[in-house]
Amino acid sequence: VQLVESGGGLVQAGGSLRLSCVASGITFDKCAIAWFRQAPGKEREFVTAISWSTGSTLYADSVKGRFTISRDNAKNTVYLQMNSLKPEDTAVYYCGARRGAMVGRSTVYDYWGQGTQVTVSS
Repeated sequence: VQLVESGGGLVQAGGSLRLSCVASGITFDKCAIAWFRQAPGKEREFVTAISWSTGSTLYADSVKGRFTISRDNAKNTVYLQMNSLKPEDTAVYYCGARRGAMVGRSTVYDYWGQGTQVTVSS
């Protein structure tokens, strides 16, 4: 299984970014893909997740109404559209995959990408 994130960068507060996670080697119809983030000195934090088979989604309260997760079955890609970004969104964003249902705990995800840096300036 391989997960490759892209799309991070530097943006001003209030701006937008779209992250991508290209997945391969996994049985998509029975998996969940999630985005987590980790700021310096902090634990990895759940952001959002999507069930590949149903398209159901789950969001952390801190990003509800600002972030949107989606998937493109044909491209084996999950997207994270981030709008109204705040300086506290600054972190390395990781894509994770697991066989089974969406869960908001990083410890149950079996596969991870290398991460992409998102920096929001004030």
